[in-house]
Amino acid sequence: MNWHEEPHQLSKTFVFKDFASAIAWMVKASYTIEKLDHHPEWTNVYNKVHVKLTTHSEGNTVTVKDLKLAEVLDGLFEAV
Repeated sequence: MNWHEEPHQLSKTFVFKDFASAIAWMVKASYTIEKLDHHPEWTNVYNKVHVKLTTHSEGNTVTVKDLKLAEVLDGLFEAV
């Protein structure tokens, strides 16, 4: 897991071959995100998706929820 640890959050930029691939990954990830009920802050610019993870309900800190979601997002990215 090569996420950047910052104070109170994890962040990572996923790079795809094109815009359509980036959006398709976001849509696919959204189903799992909804099931986990833990929503990232994320943005898309062309072929890049920048993700920030923190748990707001725990005082804006990194928790097991963030680590689990990071692992899930990495797995979905590897499957692309």
